[in-house]
Amino acid sequence: MRKTNFDRYLAEQLRDAAFAERFEQAGEAWDVALQLAALRQQAGLSQKELARRLKTSQQQISRLESPGYTGHSLATLRRVADALSARVRVVFETAETGSDARVGKPAASKKANRTKGQRTDS
Repeated sequence: MRKTNFDRYLAEQLRDAAFAERFEQAGEAWDVALQLAALRQQAGLSQKELARRLKTSQQQISRLESPGYTGHSLATLRRVADALSARVRVVFETAETGSDARVGKPAASKKANRTKGQRTDS
């Protein structure tokens, strides 16, 4: 595939560590926004209907689904996920390789163990 002027420009900009970091964070926010919008649409809800379920405004839902918004809190994401019959999963990856850096059991297993009265911390 032939590189466009934008591809060359982006490659040059990504050599700057500060730009590369901002670019990566923007991609992460974009991923969250797209997932939230897709889940809401799969549930057959408008932003206004989801807002009503969460006792918030349509503008807040729009903000959460905006690729430029980076203020997602874990608590808010959990509330939205609950309203959409979904769950939130956070995966950390090593910066060098992008591979998973998961440690211990998945969160679902820990929750199941807690309900059985077992400790999940070592």
